[in-house]
Amino acid sequence: MKVLLLKDPKDKDSGPDPYIKELGLYGFEATLIPVLSFEFLSLENLFEKLSHPECYEGLVFTSPRALEAIKICLKENNKNEAWLKSLKQRWNSKPAYVVGKATASLVEEIGLSPQGEKSGNAEKLAEYICSREKRDSSALLFPCGALKREVLPTVLGEKGIALESLTVYQTTQHADLQESLSSYFSQQGIPASIVFFSPSGVKFCLQHIQKLSGDLINNIKFAAIGPTTAEAMEAAGIPVSCTAETPTPQDLAAGIQKALHLQNC
Repeated sequence: MKVLLLKDPKDKDSGPDPYIKELGLYGFEATLIPVLSFEFLSLENLFEKLSHPECYEGLVFTSPRALEAIKICLKENNKNEAWLKSLKQRWNSKPAYVVGKATASLVEEIGLSPQGEKSGNAEKLAEYICSREKRDSSALLFPCGALKREVLPTVLGEKGIALESLTVYQTTQHADLQESLSSYFSQQGIPASIVFFSPSGVKFCLQHIQKLSGDLINNIKFAAIGPTTAEAMEAAGIPVSCTAETPTPQDLAAGIQKALHLQNC
């Protein structure tokens, strides 16, 4: 059975995408279609803030893109030398909170030690941070996207924990999205399952999928990588057949297997 994954490949240099690999173990034929493009912003401002770890209690990351912004920023004008020489060590004395494994691995790549990676979503990460941070301390630095949800700032604010947000990227529709979807449906037909990985993916893809699927859209089992995406799908009128228990290839594959198995009973 075919599964369509509406996401970017993990990394062109790190072998097969883990979602395709895991779904393959269940006998699914998975295909990736990139949905989003990202424009990085305020990188000079980001480095200025990273240059002053003494001003912050720690870092918060809820997106791999925020780490990409840091990597891009460090590549410019020998900034990586300053990072390796002293800044990395100074930040390592403070927590780097992350929402999931993908973000955690990127934090490790820049030489920091992630905390909270089992949280899986912003709500649980907020609880985790609140259990470890003191009221009225210095702010946590939060590099984020223009479409960030307000859950984290709201929950932390209610507990008296300061969070300084800095928008370092904005999300747009991938230039080839419509063409890629049309090509997939004409060549592969209607997939057994379609997986959304973000609310932005729902926004950019749904209309095209409805048009390409026609009346057969009711045969598709729609899956979400997490509760935030599931909420966006439900708000758009998409029935959610499964939501991964945690945002990992293993839990997503198990959820799809269960949803499709029940359909076939």
